[in-house]
Amino acid sequence: MAVQTISAQVRELEKSLGHQLLKPSGRGVALTEAGQAAFARAEEIFQLGQCIPDEVREAASGKVARLAVGLSDGISKLAAHALLEPVLATPNLRLVCHEGEFEQLLAELALHHLDVVFAGQAAPRNPNLRLSSERLVDSSVDWYGPATLAGRNVRDRFPQSLNEVPVLLPTGHSALRTALDHWFETQGLRPRIVGEFEDSALLAVFAARGLGVFPVSRLGADDVGLMRSLRLLGRSEDVREEIHAIRSRRGQHHPLVQQIVAMSGASGGA
Repeated sequence: MAVQTISAQVRELEKSLGHQLLKPSGRGVALTEAGQAAFARAEEIFQLGQCIPDEVREAASGKVARLAVGLSDGISKLAAHALLEPVLATPNLRLVCHEGEFEQLLAELALHHLDVVFAGQAAPRNPNLRLSSERLVDSSVDWYGPATLAGRNVRDRFPQSLNEVPVLLPTGHSALRTALDHWFETQGLRPRIVGEFEDSALLAVFAARGLGVFPVSRLGADDVGLMRSLRLLGRSEDVREEIHAIRSRRGQHHPLVQQIVAMSGASGGA
C-alpha cells in the first residue's frame, strides 16, 4: 500500500478514537502512549482472528470438547489438577489453561474467553460482571518432604520439628500462605524458609530433589504421591485451603464445568 493511503487510514483512526497515535521521531514516527495501548489491543484482536478458522472448523465437526480454565495465582496447581481429573478422559478434549492474577482472569471470564476460573476466593459482589461462585474445596493441609528430611524423628515431633528442617512455602499471593503464617505464629514456630514458589507443582519437584519440606492441600496430595521420594510428615488440621469455581452465565451451562462442579460437590472437603 502507498504511504499516503496508510497515513490517511491512520488519521481516520485517530479521528475516530479522539487521540494521536503516532508522533514524529527522527526521520520516522513512533507510537504515542495512546498508540501503544491501541497497538497492544490490536495485537490481541489479530491473534483471536487467527484462531477463528480452526475453532469454526472444530465446532462444525462437533468433534472437539473445548474447556478454557483460568487458574488464579496462588492456588495449588496440584489441587487444580485433581479438580479437572473427572473430565480429562472426555473424548476429543481440548483443555486450555491460563494462569494469571485474579482480577485479570475475571475480566477474561466476563468477556467469555474462559469457561471457569479456579481461585482461592469467591467472586466479588458486582452485578455488572454477572458471575457466580461455588466453593469446590475446603481441604486441610498435609506436609511432605524427601526421605532425607522426613525421618521418623521429624515425623514423631511434628509440627515442632518444622523448626529444624528447611521449609518451602507458597508465595504471598496465596491465601494458603496467609493461613500458614498465622498457624506458625499460633504454634510458636519459626521455620527456616529456603524457597517460595507460586506453582505448587514446581514446589513439589524442588522438594523431591531434597531442597526442603512443604505443605500441600490434601486434595493435591494424590499427585504428590506420584513422587516416590516424598514422605508424609504430618497434617495441619487447623489450616484450610479453599478453591472456588467462578463462572459467567454462559459458563453455567458448559457441560464439562457442570461435571466438575457436580463431582467436587459429591466428594466434599477433605
